[in-house]
Amino acid sequence: MHGIGKVGIVDKPIPEPGPNDVILKTTSALICTSDVHTVGGAIGDRKNLTLGHEAGGIVYKIGSAVTGFKEGDRCVVNAITPCYKCQNCLRGFPSQCGEACGGWKYANIKDGSFAEYFHVNDAIANLVKVPDDVTDEAALYTTDMMATGFMGAEHGNTPLGGSVAVFGQGPVGLMATAGARLLGAGLIIAVESVPKRQELAKYYGADVIVDFSKVDAVAEIKRLTGGEGVDTAIEALGMQPTFENCVKATRPGGTISNCGYHGKGEYVKIPRVEWGFGMADKTIRTGLCPGGSERMGRLLRLIQNGRIDPTKLTTHRMPFSDIEKGFRIMANKEDGVIKPMILFS
Repeated sequence: MHGIGKVGIVDKPIPEPGPNDVILKTTSALICTSDVHTVGGAIGDRKNLTLGHEAGGIVYKIGSAVTGFKEGDRCVVNAITPCYKCQNCLRGFPSQCGEACGGWKYANIKDGSFAEYFHVNDAIANLVKVPDDVTDEAALYTTDMMATGFMGAEHGNTPLGGSVAVFGQGPVGLMATAGARLLGAGLIIAVESVPKRQELAKYYGADVIVDFSKVDAVAEIKRLTGGEGVDTAIEALGMQPTFENCVKATRPGGTISNCGYHGKGEYVKIPRVEWGFGMADKTIRTGLCPGGSERMGRLLRLIQNGRIDPTKLTTHRMPFSDIEKGFRIMANKEDGVIKPMILFS
């Protein structure tokens, strides 16, 4: 990223690890809509910043204090890489490392992973080996899409057999749908208009598809739940209308779980009446992609034991030399894109 709206491929030196760090030689990566938002200026201007936060590779160089890894190990690292030492980390909010969203270092405050080599801080806490029976492609999805989507479901506090509406069936929304199924939701409603995404939503566990281009999504959700609304509404788009609909579709005492990236505007508004004028016991829960080697290991275990196959999300595969094309496809949502995979070797 040269600046807002400006990207290009440049040469940079191979980074060096500090005592607690590791350098990975990148083998593959995924392009995220968050990268597109960043280029568009959602977090402000950035100069000479390497993009990317969903990648895996081979251990290339190891810091002097790092144990448990050796050169050549096949690894992935989460998009969020906290220090696990600061007050927020020690309070149990590592994604907010140091400050709000401070665990988000890649392509924000340090160079990201769209490079032949990239730096992993605090490697013992953030890096995880990929099991031999998990492919590179599948492992990439633990770095963000599974971690974030599952967080959306986890934060929803859905009772066993309860009802969930997931607004948006992009990659995060699809993983939120899968997470709701794994957590035991009894009714999962996916709100989506694109046929391919509707199909994948059914594959990942949606019981009902609500096409918002054909019906009023909130009214249909109310009808499907006997007029009550859902226990949990998951916002997976980061848009004002979907956030409002989540509040409207949630029953009193329910939870609105926001895992979308609200990249535009100064405010996110809450519909006052459907919020019960602030008194309907509706919880609004937010969160940022949980990282850490322990959680990453659990996500890999779900893949390893056949609980989920996230590779259905991969719609495009291309070499690093075509990464600018991949960004364009992701930015414009061309060619039925869900996730483009970048191959470095």
